[in-house]
Amino acid sequence: MSKGVFQLEPLTCPSCIKKIETTLSKTEGVVSAKVLFNSSKVRTEFDDSKIEASKIEETISKLGYPVKSAKVS
Repeated sequence: MSKGVFQLEPLTCPSCIKKIETTLSKTEGVVSAKVLFNSSKVRTEFDDSKIEASKIEETISKLGYPVKSAKVS
């Protein structure tokens, strides 16, 4: 199991949180996704044998939220 923290541009609305969390939680291989509104970060836990961190980053970006940096462990 891997963990990823993705730093986004500042988030402006609570509906952004729901959009990101819902989409990521439906993505195969993603175990959990939590958006931290105040720090504009997305914390994820994922199965790296099913999905790569770059795919998660791509999914977030496609939703319209550019990823400034990513930390995976």
